[in-house]
Amino acid sequence: MKNRKRGFSLVELLIVLAVIAALIATITPVALNAIRKSQATKVAQNIKTLAAAIENAAYVNGVTDDHEIKRNNVNAFTATTDIEFLGRDIDETAYGVWYEWDATKKEFKVAVFTTETVDDETAASVLDGLTKTSINSGSYTHRLGIDTVSDNVLVYTFTFDVY
Repeated sequence: MKNRKRGFSLVELLIVLAVIAALIATITPVALNAIRKSQATKVAQNIKTLAAAIENAAYVNGVTDDHEIKRNNVNAFTATTDIEFLGRDIDETAYGVWYEWDATKKEFKVAVFTTETVDDETAASVLDGLTKTSINSGSYTHRLGIDTVSDNVLVYTFTFDVY
């Protein structure tokens, strides 16, 4: 006659819980790192999208006499919501596109930036030329998205001409 009860002993349950805790402790840093990298990649891709979109808008829509990029071949950009015109689903409160016509070089000087907090090195590895620096709004006549910035932000600057 067997006198053994069915079920798990306390020792067996503690061992299983210890193994599960060890697995969670191993996987958590990997998952957090993946989340951090995906956020930085998203920000870098948004900046890249805005940079390509502002240049494309200048080529396709043209510019006004005072070198403001037109929207839909009719009028110039007007409000902060014009960030949505350049890139869909991009938060106009976290991104900015500032540009200025350089008459001496006959080209547009553009700065695309974000105030989102991400890993700078990971974002810079996705987009060459992306740096964390201060940006002076006085250097740019036309501003889309964020109007003023106080701290160091992730900035991507480039130039292009419209011919």
